[in-house]
Amino acid sequence: MSANLDRARILQGKISEVLLKNWDPIGVCSIPEAQDEYDSYVSSVHKLLISGKPESEIFDYLWWVETEHMGLIGDRQKTAAIAKKLWEMGVSAKN
Repeated sequence: MSANLDRARILQGKISEVLLKNWDPIGVCSIPEAQDEYDSYVSSVHKLLISGKPESEIFDYLWWVETEHMGLIGDRQKTAAIAKKLWEMGVSAKN
């Protein structure tokens, strides 16, 4: 397995963990059967991070998922904090 593939898998695992344990807009993190609830969003976030997109684009994507795709009211402060955390992970992964 290549080093790039290993790094991508590690970053995707971290993204998945942040989405489930920190973002969790529908509150399923403690439900064992729902541990993969947000996995469908991991690849989009990963692409944003490895493309070097700004934190604001990560926020926009998460906000879209939360408010339009899921139809929730949303929590702008929480979503902004998660976008920042994810963006910082992306920056760290590049170094």
